[in-house]
Amino acid sequence: MSEITRDTLMAYADGQLDAEARAALEAAIAANPDAAAELAQLQRQTDAIQALFGPVAREPVPPRLDPHRLALRQARRRWQGAARAAALVGVLGIGIATGWLLRPMAEAPDVYNRLIADAVSAHTVFVAESRHAVEVAANDADHLTSWLSNRLGTGLAMPDLSDAGFSFLGGRLLPAPAIPGGRAAQLMYEDPAGERVTLYITPSSGIDGPDLELVQLGSDNALYWASSLITCTIVGPQPPEILQALAGTIFTQLTPAASPAPAYREL
Repeated sequence: MSEITRDTLMAYADGQLDAEARAALEAAIAANPDAAAELAQLQRQTDAIQALFGPVAREPVPPRLDPHRLALRQARRRWQGAARAAALVGVLGIGIATGWLLRPMAEAPDVYNRLIADAVSAHTVFVAESRHAVEVAANDADHLTSWLSNRLGTGLAMPDLSDAGFSFLGGRLLPAPAIPGGRAAQLMYEDPAGERVTLYITPSSGIDGPDLELVQLGSDNALYWASSLITCTIVGPQPPEILQALAGTIFTQLTPAASPAPAYREL
């Protein structure tokens, strides 16, 4: 052996060399007093470690350190992280709407601004649902119409958007703390690609604001309009021109007795 390294000496002291390597090292050490002294020191350290920790090493592995349990815990943490990420995707839309609502203003946000934010938040929550996207399904549209009309105190119809490529999924009743009466209706529609659009409807009593407002919040657009009877915020990922076309169809069907739909203007 031409060179004796500390790594080789440690491997010898730990019993990690095969018979041939051990014999070669022992022959080299015999002619090298410094290497022999260093090996003796390493062996003393090994013996001391064995004396101190040998009994512990022979004890059974504690349950908390069981490798299968540790692997399961790590997998659970990864799953929880993925679940939090998925939840964040849904909450992000709510946060964007809230952030827009709380943008710097000279005064408190107008009621119609709060309705737009609530519409986007509700849209974000429920379009992500599969089995519970709506409370009353489209196949019970008559009941949905009478129920929501009674709760909002105004006659509502369920607009048919099939000519625009959207099928009606159903609707639900939602709280609307920003307005008198505190109730809103949400109707949901879906196109063949699975993209959903929602209508957030409230009575217009006690709400001041523009007849029409277009807002982009995150990946969604919100088109708000108000008549003498109701307000309606259309929310979806579709571009503004598609929401504009839907608005004309929705307005005439949703409240046939209302005044003409306001003229669209891009903001």
